[in-house]
Amino acid sequence: MPSTLAAISRDPQAEFTIEPVHIDEPRGQEILVRIVAAGICHTDLVSRGIGAADRPILLGHEGAGIVAAVGPDVYDVRQGDHVVLTYRHCGDCRNCRLGRLSYCAHATRLNQFGPRQDGTPRVMIGDTVVRDGFFGQSSFAGYALASVDNTVVVPPWTDLEVAAPLGCGFQTGAGAVLEVLRPEPGSHLVIFGAGAVGMAALLAARTLDDTAVIVVETSPHRRAFATELGAAHVLDPAEGDTVAEIWARTETGATHALDTTGKPEVLAAAVAALAVGGTVAAVGLGTGVPPIDLRDIVLAGKTIRGCLEGDAEPRRFIPELLRLHAAGYLPLERLVRAYPYTDINTALAAAAAGRIIKPVLRW
Repeated sequence: MPSTLAAISRDPQAEFTIEPVHIDEPRGQEILVRIVAAGICHTDLVSRGIGAADRPILLGHEGAGIVAAVGPDVYDVRQGDHVVLTYRHCGDCRNCRLGRLSYCAHATRLNQFGPRQDGTPRVMIGDTVVRDGFFGQSSFAGYALASVDNTVVVPPWTDLEVAAPLGCGFQTGAGAVLEVLRPEPGSHLVIFGAGAVGMAALLAARTLDDTAVIVVETSPHRRAFATELGAAHVLDPAEGDTVAEIWARTETGATHALDTTGKPEVLAAAVAALAVGGTVAAVGLGTGVPPIDLRDIVLAGKTIRGCLEGDAEPRRFIPELLRLHAAGYLPLERLVRAYPYTDINTALAAAAAGRIIKPVLRW
């Protein structure tokens, strides 16, 4: 049983604490990964408030590292492989068979906290069971137990600090553009929200021919950075009618839009900004009912499309993104700021203040 250090949440309102933990040996199709880097995603912060009485918990779902050991039923991943960890899926349900892995019928059970199916724990602090299994990895630790279905082997020269966020945030933004919206030449794409997901979407759109990108963002720092990364226009929603501005700059409305905010009013604005026949992909996890006129959907033939994890098949898509990055077309390193894992709370504060785009913990 490996001993390591982990960033533990004991109170959703308190800072993370660095504590020693024991990780079990891999069983069955499990894979023990020595974590080199782990991205911090907004979903980690939201999820640490779930089941607040059931503590301590171990988060992290954008891990990347080197395989330390494999279970007896693992055949296509080997000790020493460099890997990126992503979400789990069963592989057997209808959606999985159709290649829609992020909509797996068993996704909730596989990706939320919980022990193994036989009830045995994976992570312990002394005699205390740690609530783990987040996205099938809980990678805010020096080691993580993953599974065959959420482990993606990458080339050994891969910069794992840049690759780690491909497990969720970067995959979501890039996938929404390249796998779902797929703008054709001459398109106008509007991205609402320029956090890690929105910026990854912007970079993905810049790999396409003749696609102009408009970014709508409240942070002046992020608006300026979006311009550096190639946005044709940046808009501050506090300065006026965003929809009218989009129509003025595109003449016929946006052909495609991406809502990363999860705010109902923003999704409604994205729909209103669409041209006839336009499509908006919604990736932000929020609540509420967007004020959308049904006539605008029916008479203008507009589409609202939910999108999880970029609708991508990670074992194909993550290597594709890494090839684009290696060729210089997808400069994801510009979005990443790495911190020692001991500085997790400093990294969170910098991200919350909008000073950085994507914090990554270096283990």
